[in-house]
Amino acid sequence: MEMKRRQPIGVELVKRGIVTEGDIERALDYQKQHPNKKIGDILYILDVCDPHKLIEAMGEILGTKGIVLNERAVKIKVTDYISLDVAKKNKAVPFEVANGKVKVCFANTVNTRAMETVRLLMLNKGLVMENYITFEPDIDRILKTYEGTATNNLNTTGRGDTITSLVDSIIKTGMERRASDIHIEPMLNKVRVRYRIDGELFTVANIEKGKQQQIIGRLKAISNMHQEKQESQDGRILLYDDYNIRVSSQPNVYGEKFVLRLLKKDINIRNIFDLGLPVTEEQLKKSINKKNSITIMAAPTGEGKTTSLYSIIDYLNRPEINITTIEDPVEIRIEGLNQIEIDPRVTFADSLRTVLRQDPDIILVGEIRDKETGEIAIQAGQTGHYVLSTIHTIDSLEVITRLRKMGLSDYDISSTLATVISQRLVRRLCPNCKKARKFNNEEKRIIETIGKKYGVEFDTSGTTYDAVGCKHCNNTGYYDRFGVFEILNVTDEIKTMIMEGKSSIEIRNEAIKQGYEPLIVDGIRKVTYGDTTLDELNKKLLIY
Repeated sequence: MEMKRRQPIGVELVKRGIVTEGDIERALDYQKQHPNKKIGDILYILDVCDPHKLIEAMGEILGTKGIVLNERAVKIKVTDYISLDVAKKNKAVPFEVANGKVKVCFANTVNTRAMETVRLLMLNKGLVMENYITFEPDIDRILKTYEGTATNNLNTTGRGDTITSLVDSIIKTGMERRASDIHIEPMLNKVRVRYRIDGELFTVANIEKGKQQQIIGRLKAISNMHQEKQESQDGRILLYDDYNIRVSSQPNVYGEKFVLRLLKKDINIRNIFDLGLPVTEEQLKKSINKKNSITIMAAPTGEGKTTSLYSIIDYLNRPEINITTIEDPVEIRIEGLNQIEIDPRVTFADSLRTVLRQDPDIILVGEIRDKETGEIAIQAGQTGHYVLSTIHTIDSLEVITRLRKMGLSDYDISSTLATVISQRLVRRLCPNCKKARKFNNEEKRIIETIGKKYGVEFDTSGTTYDAVGCKHCNNTGYYDRFGVFEILNVTDEIKTMIMEGKSSIEIRNEAIKQGYEPLIVDGIRKVTYGDTTLDELNKKLLIY
C-alpha cells in the first residue's frame, strides 16, 4: 500500500510501537526480492505483529479506517455491487451495506482515481461510499473466491436446448475459467472440447458426434467464414462485449477442427515488475529506452513475449514521447499509442518504412521475421530511434545467431543491439492448497549443482511447496503464471566480440563473466521463494 505521508510508514509504525526497527529491516530485505510489494503488506506477510493493530495504525496514519478483511467481514456478495474486473483493477472490495452506505476496502487509499471510480459506481446504485484500508493479499484472496464461480452451463454430454446455446455456453465457460484458447476437435465417435488454462490443455466436454456439423456451421456463421469451404480459414467472433475472439479452422481426418483464441479487450497492462522481471527499477532503466538501439524479447511461441513487450511500452509511455507500434494483430489497445495493424497485403517492412516518416521516438515491431524487416529495424535504431521487437529463439544469446542467419551483418548487429530479454512462463503454485515442506536431498543436489555451474548461491534451508490441487485451481495445484527471465546487456566487450564474428558460446562465456545469468538461475530462485516447483520448472527448461 502506497502511503501519502510526511515520514515513511515504517518510521511511523516504529514510533507507535507497532513494529521494531528490526522488523522494518526484515521488511526492506524482503522488498529487495519483491520490489512490487509495499512495506505494510510485507509486514503483514512476515507476520511480525498483530495484523489488527497494524492495519488500525496504518489507517490512523492515512486518516481513514483500517480493517483486516476476511470472509466473516464480507457480509454481501461483492459482484452484486461491482464487477470482478473493476474490483481487481482498483483493488477494491465492498464488504457491508447498511442505511444507504456501503463500506469498501481498498489496498491503496492514496490511489484517488481508483477510489473515485468505485465511489461513482456506488453512487449510481444510490449508495454513499465509506472507504477503508486493508492488506492487498486479503483483497486478492477474497476476489479469487469469485473466480470460476459463474454457472457452468457446459456439461460433459453436450446436451443443450439449441446448438446456438451450446456453442455460446462453450465460449462463455471458457471465459469464466480464464482459458486463453478453446479447442473444438472432431474425433472418431465424438467432438472433444478442451480449454488451455495457464498454458495447459484440459478436456472439459465430449459432445455426441451427431452434433458435429451443426457446431461447425454455427462457428463458421458467427466468425464470418465461408460455410461451403472445406479448407483452412481464419475468422473473428465479435459477439462478446469484452472479447475479440480469433478463430482458426483446419480440416483433419474426422472433420474440421476449430481453435478460438480469447483476447480480452481493454485488458489492464501488467506492471513489468509484477511479471517477475528480476531487476530493480534502476537496473531496468539502464537496460531499456536507449536511443539509437534495439531491445529484443526472445522466447518460443506462447511464452509471453507480447505481454512483456506491452508492459515495457506501458512503462515508457509518456505524453512527450511519440510511440508507434506495428503489430499482427493489435492484441491490446493502449491509450496514447499509435498502433498499426498489418494485413496480408502489407508486411512489417512496408509499415516500418512508412512509420519512419511519422517522427517516432519509440517503435515497436511485433516480430523481426526476415532480413528486410531486420535491416529496416536496424536502420531505425541507427538514426536515433529506440526499437523494440521480438524473435523466436530459445534464449538471449541465440538472438545474435538468428540475426546472423537472417543475413544481417555483424557490424549492424553490434552497433544497434543493446538488450535482449528472454523468458519462459511457468505456473504459479495455488495459494489455497500448496503444501509446505523442506527441500529433500535430491532437490538440494540439483539446486547446488546449478549454483556451482553459474557461481550462484541458492538458499535451500527454507521451505518449498508441493502442488496439491483444489476446486480453486481445477485440481491442478497451480493458478496463473509468471515469467522466468534472463537479461543480456550488450556491453562494449560483447559488441567487439560480435564484430569479430565470435561464436555464441564464446559470447556466452564472456557475458557470464560480466554478470549475465541464464533463465535457469532466475527459475531456481523462484523455486526457493516458493512461487513454483522444480517439476514445473523442469517442464520448461529440462534441468534434470
